[in-house]
Amino acid sequence: MDVEVDDKDLKAAGAEILTDGRHGLRIHGWEIVSCNGAILNSSSLITWEDKLKTSHLPEMVFGESCLELKHATSGTKIHFNAFDALTGWKQEALPPVEVPAAAQWKFRSKPFQQVILDYDYTFTTPYCGSETMELDIEKKDSGGILEASCIPCWEDCEEQIDVAALASKEPILFYDEVVLYEDELADNGVSLLTVKVRVMPSCWFLLLRFWLRVDGVLMRLRDTRMHCAFSESANPIVLRESCWREATFEALAAKGYPTDSASYSDPSIISQRLPVIVHKTQKLKVHCNF
Repeated sequence: MDVEVDDKDLKAAGAEILTDGRHGLRIHGWEIVSCNGAILNSSSLITWEDKLKTSHLPEMVFGESCLELKHATSGTKIHFNAFDALTGWKQEALPPVEVPAAAQWKFRSKPFQQVILDYDYTFTTPYCGSETMELDIEKKDSGGILEASCIPCWEDCEEQIDVAALASKEPILFYDEVVLYEDELADNGVSLLTVKVRVMPSCWFLLLRFWLRVDGVLMRLRDTRMHCAFSESANPIVLRESCWREATFEALAAKGYPTDSASYSDPSIISQRLPVIVHKTQKLKVHCNF
């Protein structure tokens, strides 16, 4: 999706495109930057395997790709990257999705090699993004200088993201989609982690999506949406909504849905067919101690 931004819209919104070679913009105290890098080379893969203590990684890991949203006043930085996502995969360590015996042979890398699926080859991750503080705060007292310690954390809340407001006809000032990793499961489906961001004059909105389809066996969708309405507050209000869905092909067939993989190429279309496993909404809080 290519977005042509009108200079008049940018000026009216108080936004400016970055001119330092990075892909992004500044708006209402936020600096939003995306980067689509190359797939990790073999030496980098070995380094990542050592750090993650694994001998398995997705076919395509975009190790330098990322999305970063930093709020200058509070120092809050929300970012998305493949390493943190795979760290979540390793820590969650789900049992491998069982596939028919015949299908296991398609996962082999060498002829006649017996396949033992003893790890989560789908690379399912509970990752909802990373958050850090990047702010140098000093406070003087009679004894000298005290450094401030600020910790961002997510707390459960009842507020919901206003989806209707997002459907309004606001101009899109910035848009990008970043692929973090992808695996075609040896032609047995797809495992894909992406993050999309959209910036309008009134807010920014993003969708982090893990999409899994093991053909004939299982579909899994883990969506994380974040929304922030622009304000003059020193600490912005960021809402995060997580929704995990999944279903077996057998369960979908029992409800009368088709079971051919071609019918499930677009997760946005079929998401409502998958029952909700986890749903929660949280608000980002920034706590500072001097």
